[in-house]
Amino acid sequence: MALGLILVVIQFIRPAKNIGTVEGPNDITHTVTVPIEVQNILQKSCNDCHSNNTQYPWYYNIQPVAWWLANHVNDGKRHLNFSEFNTYKTKRKLKKLKEIKEEIEDGEMPMDSYLWIHSNAKLTEVEKASLYKWVEESLITVADTLK
Repeated sequence: MALGLILVVIQFIRPAKNIGTVEGPNDITHTVTVPIEVQNILQKSCNDCHSNNTQYPWYYNIQPVAWWLANHVNDGKRHLNFSEFNTYKTKRKLKKLKEIKEEIEDGEMPMDSYLWIHSNAKLTEVEKASLYKWVEESLITVADTLK
């Protein structure tokens, strides 16, 4: 009975949602060109955890799932936040772009725990190739700002 009461009470303790402007002044699109096909890939597979605008699934309304998701999103944003990319120093931008490619090559992103529910976020080989090409072009663009 106590467990049931605890489960009911925690339904009223909700974390803040990660909902912000889609392309604010610090968005990565203000640093590098992001072709529409890459924007679509990022939206589908990355932005829920790596931007200031998460699209929440229905199960976000169930505690303690919302806490777990909020922690996941906050951790993702701590590592890379496309919405705040323009605030990074140039060397950090370069490092983060290289990490994008490495994470995809190593199969680390999108995370398996995300893919369990969002199977459509799994990257195809064509999408990976598009991201690799975009990262390479973006590295050149950002590196040029060091000169």
